[in-house]
Amino acid sequence: MPEDDIVKSRVDQLDRAHVPTTEGGLEDLDAAALAYAERAASAPDTERVALREALTRLCLPFAGRLARRYRGRGESFEDIEQVARLGLVKAIDRYDPERGSFTAYAVITISGEIKRHFRDKTWGVHVPRRVQDLSLEVGHATMVLTTMLSRTPTPAEIAERLNLPLGAVLEAMESAAGYSPSSLNAPISGEGAAEFGDLLGDLDSDLELVDDKVTVAELLMRLPARERRMLAMRFYGNRTQAEIATELGISQMHVSRLLTRALSWLREAMLSDVPPRWEGADARPERHPMQVEAVREGDVVLARVRGEVDRDTAERLRIGLRHAIALAGHAPVLIDLSGVPLLDAAGIAVLVDAASAASVAEVSLTLTGAQPYVAGILAVTGLSKLLAE
Repeated sequence: MPEDDIVKSRVDQLDRAHVPTTEGGLEDLDAAALAYAERAASAPDTERVALREALTRLCLPFAGRLARRYRGRGESFEDIEQVARLGLVKAIDRYDPERGSFTAYAVITISGEIKRHFRDKTWGVHVPRRVQDLSLEVGHATMVLTTMLSRTPTPAEIAERLNLPLGAVLEAMESAAGYSPSSLNAPISGEGAAEFGDLLGDLDSDLELVDDKVTVAELLMRLPARERRMLAMRFYGNRTQAEIATELGISQMHVSRLLTRALSWLREAMLSDVPPRWEGADARPERHPMQVEAVREGDVVLARVRGEVDRDTAERLRIGLRHAIALAGHAPVLIDLSGVPLLDAAGIAVLVDAASAASVAEVSLTLTGAQPYVAGILAVTGLSKLLAE
């Protein structure tokens, strides 16, 4: 008999072999793989290739079933099926009967090949392998939970199903956007030549409001505490005048008058270089020039500061504190800020200078009596460590 006929005959025998089946009627691929391994071990190259092709054809439905598990994840099923078949060929070529079941080995090899395809070939941007694998698991869990709950699951529900921290699930969901990023040349919905990239890099109209927001924030600190609270409740808390009146224990008409007066003052202050004087019932006294008084009280030199400290009065404060340090000798200096309602960057610079001068003169320098607003500024700038406990 010619060699080609012998090869064809043995391949036909493998195809017609009484391969055991499972209870569900599926082929027992383990038995088929063992038969292939026994015959291929002693067969010539030509026959071995034919036997390999026969086993591959027998296992193709098995590879297709594994490929269907990854359907609906952004890749066409045909591409996934081709990758699964490639994994099947690798499993057949590397199969060693002495190491266990062929089916178990094939499942691991094919699944790994499919996951590698998703990881290396389908992502639009680089994402770490750990996050890519987790993104696939989160996507599969999302589909399962959507079917079970008849709604889109929350990240917490997905984390509970996968037994993972919520942060890891959120990271995977965020990174999934990098799987198929949108093109900047994609047309905007509707007719026209505009593209998605045309929407990027446009002027931000909110930038024009930055100066006004900063100015308003500073002016609000000049209003009495009650007016500041009412403005916050009305425009930040979205409370009605009636609700504000109930909480403050006054009439709704009185709330309306106070809000009108506060807004009129803010409007006038925004349009002028110098903020006008507040004329409310609890109006502040006229602004007096900043004063520094240094006196010795026992073993301590007390420097009392009165008035607002800004760039116009900072130099006067610097001179006063230098005088207090010189007067102290080696006695401690206590700076009383209870009379300072406002302290800006120029005042902070003066306090830093005073601390440096006191350190050179080996004099202990301490701040006391800071009002809440000033104390907050000191905390932000790191000078709160000089506050007396």
